[in-house]
Amino acid sequence: MNIVTFNPFRTIGIPGIKYVKPEHMFEERDKIAAADICLFPENWQVNALVYGMKKKIFPSIQSIQLGFNKIEVTRGLWSVVPNHVPKTLILGNNHDNINRVLTEFSFPFVAKEIRSSMGKGVFLIESHKQFNEYAEENDYLYIQEYLPIDRDLRICVVGNEVVTAYWRINERNSFRSNVAQGAKISFDHIPEKAIELVRHTANMLGVDHAGFDLVEVDDSYYFLEFNTLFGNHGFQQRGISVEDCIYRYISNILNHESK
Repeated sequence: MNIVTFNPFRTIGIPGIKYVKPEHMFEERDKIAAADICLFPENWQVNALVYGMKKKIFPSIQSIQLGFNKIEVTRGLWSVVPNHVPKTLILGNNHDNINRVLTEFSFPFVAKEIRSSMGKGVFLIESHKQFNEYAEENDYLYIQEYLPIDRDLRICVVGNEVVTAYWRINERNSFRSNVAQGAKISFDHIPEKAIELVRHTANMLGVDHAGFDLVEVDDSYYFLEFNTLFGNHGFQQRGISVEDCIYRYISNILNHESK
């Protein structure tokens, strides 16, 4: 296979790789034209690659565009599994919408920046002062109900497989459960019902590379978000090579299409 990657750190060890800096994609059109598939383009590259240059890409265009920010993630989830999304408001930042949030949500609630990861840009709002500080810094209001949990579940999809799943357990008395924020990883008692929900959701959305974050409340599962560029902590602890998973998947796609 002839493969172009725009993100060498996500594709270490995959054979047949040629690297193109994203900002050089138009200067290196010949290298891209010769590729069987292009890996890990940035969001701004996707339309030109898929619609203009007619290239196959991985992750899928759905993965990249839906995973671009929390607004797109949530709207995608609303479209296929609305009963598995916590109560959420996504609003432009103005006086009326600030009042709407305070009318519909009681303290505490969660406010998020629309583009953030590793637990950053996520705030537990417990007072008018905290909410006003959040609103002053954000053009969009992304508000979600607070769910009393001490862990969440990260389920990672590569291709059409769930390749690992693990609990992220909060041991620091914080409402965040991100490994980057100090959460502990546990592979014990992963619920098959949650895995099936992620399989179904990823398939419905056409997402083939993402880490889905869910919580369990009263025997039901709720999506917090999914990230196209997710951490590899769980893979490393399991001794799984995500690059091998990617190569196997794209090889199957290209081999199937060549027959």
